[in-house]
Amino acid sequence: MSTPKKTSWKAIEVEKMNDLLTRQMISGENATISQLVVKRGGKVPRHSHVNEQYSWILSGVLKFIFDDGEILVGAGEILVIPPNVPHGAEAMEDTVDVDIFAPRREDWIRKEDAYLRK
Repeated sequence: MSTPKKTSWKAIEVEKMNDLLTRQMISGENATISQLVVKRGGKVPRHSHVNEQYSWILSGVLKFIFDDGEILVGAGEILVIPPNVPHGAEAMEDTVDVDIFAPRREDWIRKEDAYLRK
């Protein structure tokens, strides 16, 4: 049996992905949670992954771009993105976004996330 682990965002490393995006993340056995801070105009390039994604906007607005349209997600709103759905995002204003992924983001854990570092 695993041991419970308590932490806080203050204790988690802040990764500067690029000039407009920082990320913090923690993973358990089956999921990853991350906090992204995206400055206005910051973009997440189009990508897809095997993980189901829950994007919970704490402040600001993210525009998610899909093959068949766009969805604006603002403070207090949550967007669920199914696995393998290509998408990108753009911050319409300074934004704090908490993303939850299941299963956990093995590519992020291994630092195989060059698309975010552009």
